[in-house]
Amino acid sequence: MTEEEKDEFRKVLQIEITKTEQQIEELKELTKPIPPENSLGRITRMDALNNKSVAEASLRRSKRKMGKLTLSLTKLDDPDFGKCSICDNKIAVQRLMFLPESTHCVRCAGRH
Repeated sequence: MTEEEKDEFRKVLQIEITKTEQQIEELKELTKPIPPENSLGRITRMDALNNKSVAEASLRRSKRKMGKLTLSLTKLDDPDFGKCSICDNKIAVQRLMFLPESTHCVRCAGRH
């Protein structure tokens, strides 16, 4: 990866980190406990609980993504950055720009 590509990638990472932080904050609001209100009907309450479950799963995925993004940012200047963690081949720059949290090349990612 050239220095210009690293600079561009660093910008992409910062944007993705900011978006993911915002998403995590929004999802935290959606995963707050649902109080047992008298005004909610049984079906409405079940729907609210289901929505909360979906939001909790999204929150877990967003937190995992944030961890990978942060790790990518810290390892950007390492000589091994951009290599697949399975086969050790170079990950295409286009893939990293599109999915900055990628740790696998396209071939290995398809296997898992």
